[in-house]
Amino acid sequence: MAVTIREVARRAQVSVATVSRSLSSPGLVRQETRERVLAAAAELGYQPNRAARGLITGRTGNLGIVVPDLENPFFTGVLKAVQAQARHADYAVFVADSDEDPVAEVKLLQTMAKQVDGVVLCAPGLTDQQVHEAAEGTPLVLLNRSLPGIPAALMNSADGMRQIVDHLVALGHRRCAYLNGPHTSWSNQERLRGLRPAARRRGLDLVELGPFAPRYEGGLQAADLALAEDVTAIIAYNDIMALGVLARLRDRGVRVPEDVSVTGFDDLTFAALCSPALTTVAMPVAPAGRVAVDLLLDWLAADGGEAPHVTLDTQLIVRGTTAPPSSG
Repeated sequence: MAVTIREVARRAQVSVATVSRSLSSPGLVRQETRERVLAAAAELGYQPNRAARGLITGRTGNLGIVVPDLENPFFTGVLKAVQAQARHADYAVFVADSDEDPVAEVKLLQTMAKQVDGVVLCAPGLTDQQVHEAAEGTPLVLLNRSLPGIPAALMNSADGMRQIVDHLVALGHRRCAYLNGPHTSWSNQERLRGLRPAARRRGLDLVELGPFAPRYEGGLQAADLALAEDVTAIIAYNDIMALGVLARLRDRGVRVPEDVSVTGFDDLTFAALCSPALTTVAMPVAPAGRVAVDLLLDWLAADGGEAPHVTLDTQLIVRGTTAPPSSG
């Protein structure tokens, strides 16, 4: 049998209302009384009923996360970290997949707002105005998107691209292709923000292609276009697209890295397992998920206020798909 709030009240020799206030609004109870209530609750192993607590506090004890594509391991990695961090804070997590559809994303946010205390919005495809409108309806934290007035957990994609350019130029590459992800994607814009100035600074002839779907099929489509540009290196928007590129190059008899070097972005698990192993940029997926939850809980506790942006570093991981260009 679960321990009830009445049993805690009897053990602490206070009223049921005092127990409730001690757990939900401690500022309304004397410290001595609250300590006695907490001690009684701990001795009995009392766990507050989530629904009842919600009626008292106006909070559901739930957080939401909306991701654009759960088939992409990048977002499942974020989700796993968000769930673990939320669980430590005694929150449940509701999950929704927008399938890269901004219209669906808006509807999911509107529906979820009624059931959660706040939402982690992961790489949203919405316009700035739509995100701000959504933030008026429910507390939001953005992951991989930066907007004034909304807390955000960011990964330094721009610097990751700089690291790729420096690596390719050091190997001797002078002409490479970048396979764009969706042009509406903030992450793609951040990659370009780092890529373009780095290419200019290092004298790298950059050919921009796309946009392409950030999926395996997008890489299959993009590989032929990149080869037609007579490049010695291909920079893919993400690892999944890079896998498609590798498959298409293999079908065409193009050797990697002897004929063409290929890089990805994200450092998903299979990047180290494919053959040859993929040179890529490691994104701090799990730390970003944890930071996003912490920012959201702080935002809820403060009831608004300053909206911090936390930026986490990325790191180039050099593997087998990059090498000096063939002299022939």
